[in-house]
Amino acid sequence: MRISVSGNGKKILFDLNDSSAALDLYNQLPLTINVKNFSTNEKVFYPPESLNVKNTPMANAKKGTLAYYAPWADVVMFYDHFGKGSGLYELGEAVSGKELIESLSGIIEIEKVEK
Repeated sequence: MRISVSGNGKKILFDLNDSSAALDLYNQLPLTINVKNFSTNEKVFYPPESLNVKNTPMANAKKGTLAYYAPWADVVMFYDHFGKGSGLYELGEAVSGKELIESLSGIIEIEKVEK
């Protein structure tokens, strides 16, 4: 499963893993949603429905990691190293444009991409 995240004239492609949480996110697409800054290394957005983390690996987040923070039900796009955290699950990795994550702001479009 591949998705695109577009905003501010930028496009990032992520390959999703085969987890139940990644599939839940994929099945909610397309989305037009607000992205927010969080901390000094990540952008977050809140999908309309929470994701099922059963059979979803824990994340060891680095630049380009797409993750789900279950306690707050937000999807996280990391633009710098983070590491591991309780409740942080891996959804996938950026395959192009990971250097653009930090510049995202405001409304973004998230869509399915045919490989």
